[in-house]
Formats: sequence, C-alpha cells, structure tokens
Amino acid sequence: MKLGWHIGYWGRSMPPNVPETIKMVEALGYDSVFTAESWGSDAVSPLAWWGSMTSKIRLGTNIMQISARTPSAAAMAAITLDHLSGGRFVLGLGVSGPQVVEGWYGQRFTRPLARTREYVGIIRKILAREDRLTNEGPEYPIPAQDGLGLGKALNVMTHPLRKDVPIFLGAEGPKNVALAAEIGDGWFPIFYAPRHEELYLPHLKEGWARPTARRHESEFEILPTVNVSINEDIDKAYDALRPVLALYVGGMGAQEMNFHADVFRRLGYEKDVDIIQDLFLNGKQNEAIASVPDKMIDEICLVGSKAKIKHDLEAWKDSRVTTIVLGGSVDTLRTMAELVFG
Repeated sequence: MKLGWHIGYWGRSMPPNVPETIKMVEALGYDSVFTAESWGSDAVSPLAWWGSMTSKIRLGTNIMQISARTPSAAAMAAITLDHLSGGRFVLGLGVSGPQVVEGWYGQRFTRPLARTREYVGIIRKILAREDRLTNEGPEYPIPAQDGLGLGKALNVMTHPLRKDVPIFLGAEGPKNVALAAEIGDGWFPIFYAPRHEELYLPHLKEGWARPTARRHESEFEILPTVNVSINEDIDKAYDALRPVLALYVGGMGAQEMNFHADVFRRLGYEKDVDIIQDLFLNGKQNEAIASVPDKMIDEICLVGSKAKIKHDLEAWKDSRVTTIVLGGSVDTLRTMAELVFG
C-alpha cells in the first residue's frame, strides 16, 4: 500500500506550510503528491513551484480539468513538468461537471466520454512525437476547420523526456470508469468503498478487456482520495467528516445531476442521499450535515481511534487500491505513515 498527499485546490488563499509539509511527506516515504483545480487556483503552477523542493516523490494533478485548456496545452504542461521533475510527473485529467464546465469555462458539457477519449488520444500523439499533429475531431479538430484556413500541422518543439507520461483519469460513473481502465494508466475514484469492489470491478474489467486497453489489470493503478479523521472520541471523529460528505452529496452539482450522490446511491444509500440533498438544497445545511449516517462515512473514509483505523486499513490493503491519497493535517499525515508503513 502506497500513500499520496492531496494538497488539492486553494480556497480563499494559499494553504499554509506546504513547502515544509511536502518535504516531510517525501521523507516519510509517501509515493506522490497531487494538486487540483476547480474555479480558483490552477493545478499546474503550484505543482511546479512546490515540486521544485522535492527530489523523489511523484508529482501529479488530481485533477487537471479538461475544459480548462486544449489538449495541446495540457500536453505542453505535461512535457514541461516532466522535464522539470526529472520524469516524475503524472497527468491526472477529469471532465468535472456541467455547473463548472458551462458556468465557469463557458463550454458545453456534452459528450464527456467522447471528449475524454479524443483529448487523451491527442496528448498521446503529441508525446509520441512520431508525426505532425493532426486530428479530425469532431471535438478537437486540428488544424482548426472554421478559421482562416492558414493552420499548419506542427510537431511539438520540445522533445518529451518520456513518451509514456502516466495519464490517470478521474471517473465516477460506470462508463467513465470503463473508459479510464481502457485508455488510462490509472484511475482516481473520488469515493471508493473497499468492501464493495463488486460495484467497480465489472466496469474496470470491461475497459481492461477492450482491444485498445493500455494496461493489464495487474499494472493499472487505483488511487482513491480518502478522508481521515483521527480522534479517540468516535463521535467527534465522525462529526468532523459529516460536512464533507454533506457538501459533495447535497451541494455539488444539481439535484437532477450529481455524480457524487450517484456513487452513494449505488452503495445502497438512496434514502439517505435524497434526505441530504433535499435539506442541503433547501438551505438547511446544518440539518443535512447532521443527517449523514456514520455507516456511510465508514464506507469511504478512515475514522476513529488509531486502533480502529489500523483495523479498518486491512480492508484497503486487501483491495485493488494501489495508493491511498490523503488530505488532512501534518499530524494526520504522520500518523497515517506510521500506521501504513510501521
């Protein structure tokens, strides 16, 4: 079992003490560190700045949003960061959701599967650097078809350090998970229930079985983001995580389209999800938070005393998960290294 640190995206301002913490997790034996983006800080700049303070740990985006930049721009960033890090970069991509894509980036949230496939295909063509870049589309025609007609097919000027920079995909829905298994080197599940792998395995196996699959299942990485709350007072431990789940289930996305809520519906929490969403979207956030059941938190988080978490970690170690990606305080990151590596 490997560990990663999820720095994430910024809120109102830059998170504190990142330089010291990134050095600490590298010294503790963490495998990777990840940045993210939503509609504030971007994923690339912080990774380059803070990553310069490291020498061994993998540096990745979890996730870089597809609608934020063209595939060519994403490939340029990947090539640049891979050079700067000496071949330690991991390109994590995701489609985000319609509220962000249409409301912030001003793009249509249509055909997300087709767009992802084409986007990744273009990046791989650029990394291979075998031919000048062209792409018939329909999502990303290169050269552009409706411009001045002066576009010229080009090959990337900077030779990639690695032609096989790992590409991990964030995915929640069954079709997206199958696509990640087919065209990706790894998968970022935002919520993963290690005791219910039967929910994901058919879709993963569908992707791995496709003729165009890049990786055998034994080579494929699964890196869920796992919230951790360590407290000898079990009620306080659960209470610390209720707001996180209430926000994702109740407030992230519209009631008619919330991919996060759908994950918990598939886990059997349909009634709980409906209650949380109804309360949250009607301005009753505190009641929504209070209605998140302990069992629902235990499915995808590590909660409670050090002894309980050490016991619960066995389910993760027995699963297909290759890396647990953690947020949390410096103390949490240290304790998790002790529990996993010690």
